[in-house]
Order: sequence, then structure tokens, then C-alpha cells
Amino acid sequence: QVQLVESGGGLVQAGGSLRLSCAASGPILNINAMGWYRQAPGKQRELVATITSSGFTRYADSVKGRFTISRDNAKNTEYLQMNNLKPEDTALYYCNADVTVRVPFGQYAYWGQGTQVTVSS
Repeated sequence: QVQLVESGGGLVQAGGSLRLSCAASGPILNINAMGWYRQAPGKQRELVATITSSGFTRYADSVKGRFTISRDNAKNTEYLQMNNLKPEDTALYYCNADVTVRVPFGQYAYWGQGTQVTVSS
């Protein structure tokens, strides 16, 4: 069973920085696209950033210029560097990965359990 484990969330003041990590483990043949999503209380889950296996990135307009997504394919890990954080960035952040799995063979989407990011004003 493939698992995604996030870390790095916490409480930070506005203007501060945090770095989230998401490590994938299990019967992985290949990890295709990876991404970060977030969900604030009372709101729908929204895309924050995605990165393809070749490194092409895409960001939500609200985080462009402040957040950077990256990945280490050798470690099956993705990162989200968040700078100049704002109170409106407060949410539960989830990592997502599109994974080709060895057993049972196929391509599936997996989610992490979420890590809380709270930005105080």
C-alpha cells in the first residue's frame, strides 16, 4: 500500500516561512505528477501547486511568487517552500501524488493525511 506522509506544518507569524515535506513509500514503480492542496474551515479544497515528473510547475494565483514546489525523485519526496505567509494561507495542507504501483499494477492517486498551517496576524 502506498502511503504519503506529510511534515513541516505549524504556527507562524505573518511574513514568516515554513517548508512542508511529503514522502511517499510502498510498492512504487514511478511517481508521475505531485501536488499540494489546502482546505480552510468552511471552504472547499483548492489546488496550491503541482509539479510533473520532469519538473514543470503550476501555481494558484494566490501563492505565485511566495510558494515554491519541488521534488526529489530519488527520495520519492516533494516539498513546498512557503515564504511571506499570510493569515489567509491558514489551512490544512494535503499532498497528492499520481503513482504507478507495482502491486496491484496500475496508476492511482494518493493523498496524505494533511498537515496544519496556521498563520497569525
